[in-house]
Amino acid sequence: MLLTILNAIFCVSFMGFAYVNLNDGDSWLWVPIYLLAAGLCGLAALQLFFPVIYLITISIYLIYAVRLFFSKDGVMDWIKVYGRPSLVESMQATKPYIEKTREFFGLLIISAALAVNYCITIV
Repeated sequence: MLLTILNAIFCVSFMGFAYVNLNDGDSWLWVPIYLLAAGLCGLAALQLFFPVIYLITISIYLIYAVRLFFSKDGVMDWIKVYGRPSLVESMQATKPYIEKTREFFGLLIISAALAVNYCITIV
């Protein structure tokens, strides 16, 4: 029951994240990323699990997260160069590191949600 509720919350959240990315310049990338996660969580809420797809999706998303971590004005620069200033003061990405760092954490959230579903399927 708890897993169903959690997956329903993730499904709705990821659909919302996809929606707010519609007006971004890279919406062609981020809308499908979030919609895939929303679909997988929605199916899991209906007790339909796809462990192989979870592993493939998690792998791709984590590889992309590593790329964002080490890229110029990515997460490492946010930590080392900029001193970890707030990422949520404004919804506008006014600093060069904000968008990549937010995208990095979005990928980690998706990966964690899918990892929970994967772990449930192998137990």
